[in-house]
Amino acid sequence: MDPNSVKSTLSNLAFGNVMAAAARDYQKELLAQEKAQASASVNQEVDLDELMDDPELEKLHADRLAALKKEAEKRQALKNKGHGEYREITEGDFLGEVTGSQKVICHFYHREFYRCKIMDKHLKSLAPRHVDTKFIKLDAENSPFFVAKLAIKTLPCVILFRDGIATDRLIGFQDLGGKDDFATQTLENLLIRKGILSKSKGDEDEEDDYHENKSRAVRSSVMVDSDSD
Repeated sequence: MDPNSVKSTLSNLAFGNVMAAAARDYQKELLAQEKAQASASVNQEVDLDELMDDPELEKLHADRLAALKKEAEKRQALKNKGHGEYREITEGDFLGEVTGSQKVICHFYHREFYRCKIMDKHLKSLAPRHVDTKFIKLDAENSPFFVAKLAIKTLPCVILFRDGIATDRLIGFQDLGGKDDFATQTLENLLIRKGILSKSKGDEDEEDDYHENKSRAVRSSVMVDSDSD
C-alpha cells in the first residue's frame, strides 16, 4: 500500500473522530441548557406561588378590590340620582333635583337662543366625565317662578348649587372670553376653579406631563443658547 495513501486515510479518520467528539460536546451543551431553562421555569413558578401566598400582598389586593367596589357603588348611587348625563327637568322637579345632590349645575335656557344651544353642547360633553356633579337644564320660559326668585336676567344662565344653595353663576359668555367658539375645556377649567367640578387624576397627570415637557424645553433652549455663546 502506498505510504501517502495510508497517511491520508489515517488523517481523515482522525478528522472524523474530532468532528464526532465536537458533535457530542455540542449535544451535551444543548441538553445542559434545556435543563437549566427547565430549572429556571420551576423556580419562577415557585417564586410566583410564594408571592401569591404572601399575606401582605393578599391584604393589598383585598384592599384594592374593596376600594374599587366602593367606588363602583358610589358611582352607581350617583347615576341613580341622575348623575352622569345632561337632563332636562321641569319647574316642578327643580327643588328636588338641586337639593338631592351635593353639587349641581343647572342651565336656564331659551329654546330659540343660539348661545343656549352652544352651552348645551358643552355641558352635554362634560356630564359623563364628571359623575360627582349633576348636570340639568330648565326651560326659562316654562319656569317663571324660579327665574324671578333667582333674579335671572340674561340667558344662557348657568347656576351652580352646593347642598341646595346657589353659590355662583355664569351669565352669558362673559367669563368665557365673550365669544361663541370657546372650547369645552375652557368651560371645564372655569367650573373646576369655581369648585363645582373636581379635577380628575388623568387631568392632573396630563398637567404634570405638560409642565415637565415645558421645563425640559426651556432647559434645552438654555443649553443651546449657552453652546452658541
